Amino acid sequence: MFRVGITGNMGSGKSLVCSIFKSLDIPIFEADQQTKLLYTENDIRLKIQKQFGKSIYLPDGELNKTKLAQLIFNDPFAMQFIRELMYPRLHERFEEWATGQQNRRCPYVLYEAALIFENGFQSHFDFTILITAPEALRVERIKERDKLADSEIRQRMDHQWPETKKLELADFVIQNDGKTMLIPQVLEIHRKLLANS
Repeated sequence: MFRVGITGNMGSGKSLVCSIFKSLDIPIFEADQQTKLLYTENDIRLKIQKQFGKSIYLPDGELNKTKLAQLIFNDPFAMQFIRELMYPRLHERFEEWATGQQNRRCPYVLYEAALIFENGFQSHFDFTILITAPEALRVERIKERDKLADSEIRQRMDHQWPETKKLELADFVIQNDGKTMLIPQVLEIHRKLLANS
């Protein structure tokens, strides 16, 4: 079974592309969703509260995502603390999921995350897929989806590598520019992955 990382910068359309792979019965590990679950684990919560104060969690026990985002996007040390705390645990969870009874017979599984290359995670995968889209289109998609101001979008985008740098590392590329059809691109990559499995 292959482990395949699928990534793209904010607004590139990772969820849409992943939905096509799902329709082909390919299991997808959604790193963002799993990270949200990790934030609820008691030992993780205690470490984050020790680092940033108890108010980083709301009275109902939910993570104050707005406050955490402000911290990590303005303080590289805060960003590094979260990465070092969360990513090893996230990778452990992925390995358990990938080798679990439900997925071990699949020809390949996908790990969907925004920062695969930035974190040097490409070495964890047999192949990587990069989803690209023009920056102006990505900004419009983020505005519509997240209702963020231009300055907030730019601040978050600055923490991601430019697509040109990622293109040099990716094994496969999917263009999601609003003009090129997605399904044929996914089917071609799927065919090649099956041929290698």
